[in-house]
Amino acid sequence: MDVSQHTAYRADYEWAIELNRLSLTLLGVWPENHETKQKKLMSDIRVIISFNLLTWICLIPSLHSLLKIYDDIMSTIDNLQYTLPLLMAMIKLFIIWQKKYDILPILNMIKDDWLRPKTSEERNIMIKQARIARLLTIFGCFMMLLSAIFALVLPLFGISMRYRTNRTDPDKSLPLQTHYIYDKDKSPFFEITYVLQCIAVTLIGVMYSCTDSFLSLLVFHVCGQLVNLKERLIDLDKFQDFRNALSYNIRDHMRLIRSINIIDNVFTIMLLGALLYFGILFAFYGFLFGTMFSQGRNLSVTRLTFILIVSLNTFMHMFLYCVLGEILFAQCEAVYHAAYEYKWYTLEPKKARNILMIMIRANKPLYLTAGKLFPMTMAMFCNLLKTSGGYISVLLAHRE
Repeated sequence: MDVSQHTAYRADYEWAIELNRLSLTLLGVWPENHETKQKKLMSDIRVIISFNLLTWICLIPSLHSLLKIYDDIMSTIDNLQYTLPLLMAMIKLFIIWQKKYDILPILNMIKDDWLRPKTSEERNIMIKQARIARLLTIFGCFMMLLSAIFALVLPLFGISMRYRTNRTDPDKSLPLQTHYIYDKDKSPFFEITYVLQCIAVTLIGVMYSCTDSFLSLLVFHVCGQLVNLKERLIDLDKFQDFRNALSYNIRDHMRLIRSINIIDNVFTIMLLGALLYFGILFAFYGFLFGTMFSQGRNLSVTRLTFILIVSLNTFMHMFLYCVLGEILFAQCEAVYHAAYEYKWYTLEPKKARNILMIMIRANKPLYLTAGKLFPMTMAMFCNLLKTSGGYISVLLAHRE
């Protein structure tokens, strides 16, 4: 491989990971090889500062406020639409922080895959998969930016996105429903608290969206490699040295299986938390919309738009998890069918026995799972919507 080709491959690699690396480096959780103690300390300090800011400025005051208004269902929903994403974002950041060196082998694999010699078809497949992951990252950032503008900027002009009552907002209104031990309505405490909440909400958006984008980067890269593996198996008889080509494909398949298992081990608890979080929030949003349309609640168009954006954002993230799991499962199945449909029965017994190794390994389904219990598939997503819909009916019946 000449220098110009290596430079082109390096540019492809930097393009594929740059957005995820930028966002996770900002949070202090991007894994790196041979990280110095000083750099690791600075990264850990960024994470610790973020956790403390979110805990003392948002989480504890939000839970304190929740304890004071739990008997008002509308105020409770208004509180939980911020508190639950806050908890979920902190869980995501903590998991990536604790598991970042477990992910490092996959990032090294991604780098090696981009930099090694490959055919133009393989490169095009990898670029296609990386482009999808990149577009998802950009879309996620856009949705978070839009939500932040509604939640943080519009209240400066007197347009509140919250359900306000005398119990939650006796005087001035902050972006989040919180209760502090000091009088937040006095200046300059109100201004300082407002700025800190703005910083915290921005951090929540980055944590919430970028960890999911990172998951999509890993999964789509593995899917691209599975597609390349499938194509090589289909064209196996075109290789001059059948034995070496088959041996390479078997090793590549085992490598991808290990990568999928690592991804599942790292993200499985996060996906379980997302499953519970989405089920609760989806039921509450369904109740909220049902109440608004049945009772004609006085609701501004701006707040209705904000609730629609936030609920759509929550829905899309859960949908993304299940789509990633479904695509990964489909690509693993495609490898199995490629090996099965190959005319292995015409080969010599030793060669046929070797290709059966891929079939046996590919026959076992590979999923992303939530807590090692629930496979993340579209069928599971539909069941989750059905279950949450049942709770919406219960809440609406209880209201009546």
